[in-house]
Amino acid sequence: MIALIGNQNSGKTTLFNLLTGSHQKTGNWPGVTLEKKIGKIKNTNQYLLDLPGIYSLSSYSEEEMVSRDYLLEENPRFIINIIDATQLERSLYLTLQLIELNIPLIICLNMNDISKKKGLTIDLEKLEEVLGHPVLEISALKKTGIDKLTKLISSYEPKVNNQLTYYKPEIEEVISNIENNLEHRAKKFIAVKILENDEQISKYETDEIKKIKDDFLNNNDLSIDEEIAHSRYSFIENIKLDIVSHNDDYYKESTSEKIDKVLLNRWLAIPIFILIMMAIYYLAAGVVGTYTVEAIEGLFSSLQEVTGNWLESVGASPWAISLVNKGVIGGVGAVLGFLPQLTILFLLISLLEASGYMSRIAFTLDALFRKVGLSGKSIIPFILGIGCSVPAIMATKTIDDEQEKEMTIYLAPFIPCNAKLPIIALFAGYFFPNNRGLITATFYFMAIVVIALMSLVLKKIAFKKSSTGYISELPTYKLPSPRYVFFDVGGKIWSFIKRAGTVILLSSIIIWFLASMTWSFTYTTNPSESILKTFGDILSPIFYPMLGTRNWGASVSAIQGLVAKENVVSTMGVIAGLTEEAVEALGSNPTQEQLTQLFGSNSTSLFATFTGLSAFSFMTFNLFSAPCFGAIGAMREAFGSTKKMWLAVILQTTFAWVLASLIFGIGTLIGVMF
Repeated sequence: MIALIGNQNSGKTTLFNLLTGSHQKTGNWPGVTLEKKIGKIKNTNQYLLDLPGIYSLSSYSEEEMVSRDYLLEENPRFIINIIDATQLERSLYLTLQLIELNIPLIICLNMNDISKKKGLTIDLEKLEEVLGHPVLEISALKKTGIDKLTKLISSYEPKVNNQLTYYKPEIEEVISNIENNLEHRAKKFIAVKILENDEQISKYETDEIKKIKDDFLNNNDLSIDEEIAHSRYSFIENIKLDIVSHNDDYYKESTSEKIDKVLLNRWLAIPIFILIMMAIYYLAAGVVGTYTVEAIEGLFSSLQEVTGNWLESVGASPWAISLVNKGVIGGVGAVLGFLPQLTILFLLISLLEASGYMSRIAFTLDALFRKVGLSGKSIIPFILGIGCSVPAIMATKTIDDEQEKEMTIYLAPFIPCNAKLPIIALFAGYFFPNNRGLITATFYFMAIVVIALMSLVLKKIAFKKSSTGYISELPTYKLPSPRYVFFDVGGKIWSFIKRAGTVILLSSIIIWFLASMTWSFTYTTNPSESILKTFGDILSPIFYPMLGTRNWGASVSAIQGLVAKENVVSTMGVIAGLTEEAVEALGSNPTQEQLTQLFGSNSTSLFATFTGLSAFSFMTFNLFSAPCFGAIGAMREAFGSTKKMWLAVILQTTFAWVLASLIFGIGTLIGVMF
């Protein structure tokens, strides 16, 4: 196995895709949700492992720990270290640590063409001589130097050169003494980390080593971490003085700097970002996304009709037709209905990431989000959540810090998505006909407050690990690589189909069974006769604190909302006895006649007991409780853990119940009946 490693935004993933093409397998590292990619290098018998993008082999992030553990505990044949020529100082810091691991290296100097445009010239021969490992010049974006690299990989005979010397003599001496007591390939790296008191390396520390370390630290008044970092950076500065030359272009303002003057302007950065995200949302969830979703929905509607007619013609029973049409085809349709929006969304986000813009805006917004324990990268999922919780949750993959990513997954479904709007339209249209806009706005403002408060609570209770701060390169702007974008978007879409799709399909079939079968296992189209009605009766006491009455219909509607939040409206219509056409019309613009029929004062209506206060409480519960099965499946994918997914579902639903019950209880106490 060959390991590929480099800084974030160094072109590492682009190089991996170029070397392996379609011969890739994607999974997760054992025990963590970080993505793991392995591919066979084209025209060779070698396999390449794409390690997470990192800046050092410390233990400040999960990415760093995963990469370091692999390099220490496994035995890669050699490492391909990709260096960003435009960020030479930071890239070489990781390279020096890799050399200390005593693993053979091939160093790829990427983006050298861009550095030349900036007025920098790098002497490759001198760099190779200083580092003691082969150095190649490539451009992953322009695909230059790739053939030369592939040939070198095939013919390379790995050998480890002598270690570099750049620490103070007394530090080099104590490192050597510790090395003499170690039985490991990466002696120098481990010795340095032991001196730095790295807890993750303590397993290599024997009593003798501890004595050597303690004696040195007690007899030397210095900050060993700072000394080691300073020594490396001083060595890198000397390398740069020796191998890098400048011309007049170096002192000119770069194109990236000119663009940043506008896009990262103190007053314009956030408004421009909001406009960009609105445009993305408009394309993904608006014009283009809507048409493609409607096309797929039409396709599945036709498929259901054709399948239903065929099953009827061969004598299939009504329950079998319903199972295939509503349970199976409907479930698959629920998955694929997301794909057009997801594809457009991931395509546009990937283009922004590959261009270098997303790193900048995340850095700009980070200070604001840090105040509530989140990351600047959390802004993307929250904005996308206005359209749909599924892409919002899947967008959390761009968040590097694991605990911040998990917090964002927990909180993203609290944003009212498009599927929740029919609930607002239904209740607000009848109980608050003169204040529909105000009620809708209230829930969006409530979502902002809820996210801020819940993030602070989660930070205090569940996510107590101290933040390491936001560290990110601000790469030069560049045209995205079509190949990178294709693999990036394709991988995310396939992952959604494979994982989230199975959850939605299985859940749809289960809900169909409960809603379509009586306890004697006979098929029924009347929900009041179904097994689901029994569950509604059982759960109705749970909803009593927010409704002031036991209402099995409301309970069943909330359960159906787990499949899709739109089902809350359609289920209420079916239970109230509306026609199929009237139920469909309820979704977006219910008429006053339909609302009166649903919520009217006639004693047979299951929903006649609703008041304005209980309606507002019921809306609150449905808008903040666990999202649809599609989003729950996306949470399972994003967490990489079924246990964490269920914890999120319980947390969201419990919070929604408490909030809705408090609203009803306090409102009743002070006499607010709307």
